[in-house]
Amino acid sequence: MAGMETVIQTHDGAVEGKRGRLGRRGTVAWLGIPFAEPPVRQYRWRAPRPVIPWPGVRECFDYGNAPIQEKLFTARGAGTFQPRSEDCLTLNVFAPSTTSVTPRPVMVYFYGGAYILGGTSTPIYDGSYLARSRDVIVVTVNYRVGPLGFLDFSDYSTPERQFDSNLALRDMIAGLEWVQRNIAEFGGDRDRVTIFGESAGGAAILTLLSTPAAEGLFARAISQSPAPDLVVTKENAQIFADEFVRLLKDPTRRKGAERDEPPLDPAEVARVVGDATAAELLATGNKLLGFTRAAKLSDPIPFAPVVDGDFLPLRPVDAARAGQTLPVPLIIGNNKDEGELFARFWDILPDSTQALIGVDDPEVFEQLERLYPGKRDHVRLAADATFQAPTTLFAAYHGAHAPTYVYRYDYAPKVLEASGIGATHATELFAVFGIYRDPIGAGLAAAGSWGATKRITATMQSRWSWFARTGTPSPDWPEYTVDDRRVMILDDPPRVERDPDGERRAAWERVHREVTG
Repeated sequence: MAGMETVIQTHDGAVEGKRGRLGRRGTVAWLGIPFAEPPVRQYRWRAPRPVIPWPGVRECFDYGNAPIQEKLFTARGAGTFQPRSEDCLTLNVFAPSTTSVTPRPVMVYFYGGAYILGGTSTPIYDGSYLARSRDVIVVTVNYRVGPLGFLDFSDYSTPERQFDSNLALRDMIAGLEWVQRNIAEFGGDRDRVTIFGESAGGAAILTLLSTPAAEGLFARAISQSPAPDLVVTKENAQIFADEFVRLLKDPTRRKGAERDEPPLDPAEVARVVGDATAAELLATGNKLLGFTRAAKLSDPIPFAPVVDGDFLPLRPVDAARAGQTLPVPLIIGNNKDEGELFARFWDILPDSTQALIGVDDPEVFEQLERLYPGKRDHVRLAADATFQAPTTLFAAYHGAHAPTYVYRYDYAPKVLEASGIGATHATELFAVFGIYRDPIGAGLAAAGSWGATKRITATMQSRWSWFARTGTPSPDWPEYTVDDRRVMILDDPPRVERDPDGERRAAWERVHREVTG
């Protein structure tokens, strides 16, 4: 079989990749390919613009800049961090080192991080192992996070200074458009593009399914541990934009959610947000997170796609309920111990009282108190409210007009089981990307779980890649319907269960009916 060329001619110019070494032998990676012009200076808070073609061959040997965020979250190793910049709109392509007679399926990944952190240089997102093991093309895409990716200043647009909404969502779509234009040159099949993501990236998958502009850019979708309601209403987006500008002008400001001050002048907004440094924007974004927690608005995080009625017409769950999600096959699910990560390391989940805002039926409260009786159960309650409950609703609604496959990921290496962390949020990524055989994951596998981690990696990669190849994950994985609610339990070994956690599911459906009417 012929070898893959390392120099590829894209529509924007030639790019040179590197052949993998050591554990990545048998692959070629092109890192840091720009898919849009840098969104800097007057293009801050503007939709991504097409790349200006370059002459010659561009060396794509290392990842591009991480989006603007706290340095801590850009770690690539002990004491090693990825540079951060507003110039961050790049993607990476990982391919087997041999050519294929037929085009390979393409799997495009969007990272998580609560929409405030993340980047493709994070080691766990290395696509080499998955590409080689399952003979697919893997693409990982950077998108803007935090204030630069999600604040909506469009109400302050003037002929002199335009602002666009849903910037990060537009970044993702621009990345998918790049894939449609160029992936055939890397041996990929543009008609078999699967998008997948985890956490906020999983929520992004559901948002893309609800975005008309994404139609035709992918054929299937995988949403891992999404927070489906992680969007912002237009009304709250206006409050967040207003407060951000006022905090940027006066970092000592202490104010509630009420807007009892004169409206901001659009020219002043343009000047304030245009003149600020990236560091100032990041610091103000952190203050806005504090404002949002204290204000207890209906949207607990200010940085998320905005339901503007135009680019994103409806919340994803509402779009699915209305039959308006893109009708492509979907894998969707959660991890068994989703909330433990947040309870121990990152206190970002809404508390139980916030999760139940709008619920008045005492029978519902009584049922939830019985299902979550102890203090520790409140972790599960918050995680169920954020992840499991809306995920199950979305699956039921989307499954009415497109094949939908639901899972629960139960596998945990012995060291995580012993610690009580279990199969918590994001742990399935080690299996999906094959990282248990990489130095960053080998420690978890070596502690008594070497064989089991090999098997769960095969389980995850085979089902994810077969879905990318054919649109179905495996013959033993039935579609999810409200009539039987069969769920694949991804463990060692996997099994199918009918309506696992059914009592909790039914309780949250009652909560949903209470809140939405």
